[in-house]
Amino acid sequence: MELRVIDTLRRLNRTIAIIVGVGLLGMAAFVVADIALRQVHASFGGTEELAGYAMALVSSWGMAYALLELGHIRIDLLRSRTTGTLRALFDVFSMVVMSGVVVTIAIKCWPVVERAIENGSRANTPLATPLAWVQVPWFAGWVWFAVMSCLVTLAAISLLLRGRTAETEAIIGAFAEQDSLK
Repeated sequence: MELRVIDTLRRLNRTIAIIVGVGLLGMAAFVVADIALRQVHASFGGTEELAGYAMALVSSWGMAYALLELGHIRIDLLRSRTTGTLRALFDVFSMVVMSGVVVTIAIKCWPVVERAIENGSRANTPLATPLAWVQVPWFAGWVWFAVMSCLVTLAAISLLLRGRTAETEAIIGAFAEQDSLK
């Protein structure tokens, strides 16, 4: 069951990654067009602001994808010197810590979004972008990452308790770095 959950989450995150990637490509095209317009002394204006918003959104939504693709960086000095159950315990411990940090960040993001909504806050820029337009999807990305972290952690704990350490490593391990050193 755990592996089916992980596979479903991977498929969801790949779809999200494609959507976010298309948005990022669109932003890159917008920036390139603005740079080209500057050569003829024209500009869309606000390109830097919009690109910054795009990067915030890509970052918050991309972290869940990186989690399931084992793309997050870990310092595994102790883990690399162990095998089997002890290695799986290090992996689960790192996921518990990550989940705690990500859930805390998601919780701390909400007051920022809430204030922007309540105050009708706008960016202090020529575009005067309503901040809620950016902060709500940014917050949703953090919540998605928190949910993903917790679900992956629970799946890993379940696998560990069943003695399926190889499968635990496959979903939360840090073996990608070791493979690249060979």
